[in-house]
Parts: sequence; C-alpha cells; structure tokens
Amino acid sequence: MTTKIFAVLALALLISACEPTSSETSPAPSPTVQPAATPASTAPAEASPVANIAIKAGDKVKLTINGSTVAATIVSSDEKAGKAVIKVAGETKERTVSLSEIVKQ
Repeated sequence: MTTKIFAVLALALLISACEPTSSETSPAPSPTVQPAATPASTAPAEASPVANIAIKAGDKVKLTINGSTVAATIVSSDEKAGKAVIKVAGETKERTVSLSEIVKQ
C-alpha cells in the first residue's frame, strides 16, 4: 500500500517537474498603445446635434424608425437626460427616444 502511495507521489513530482514554468508573462502594453481618455463633458455635446436646439412640447419633428423617416410631435423633453417623449403620427402609443435621433422640422 505504501509503495503505491510513493509511486503516485513520485509520478506527481515527475509530471510537475516536466511541466514548463509559467515565468513568462504577457508583455505589458506600452503607454503609447493605450488610447487617450476623452473628457466625459465634451462627448455628449458632440454626440447630440439637437442638444443645442431648444425642443419643447408641441414641436413637430422627424426621426428614423426601422429605417424609415416618420413625422412625430414632442410630448415632453428632458434635455439633461437627453431624452424626449414623442407621439408618432398614426400610432396610439408614445415613445421615448434620444434627442440625437430627432430632427426638428
């Protein structure tokens, strides 16, 4: 019984000795490869061209839904959140969309 234990122990040591050591580490990315961080304050202003245009309830707008342009009316808008609630012509439900999707007529 003890000879079997020693045989298994010797075999385990032999296998672990034959395995390559993982002393190689992946090279760290150089600082020039990492993308530069963009300030968060400039990104939303550039992403939404409508943010500069005042949109209020009752305004007629157009937006693209499923690849086609449709007419809609603003029900309410939240410029801080960048969202607007619209009512699409011909539909009964209201939709919440991003201000960047809206084109003022």
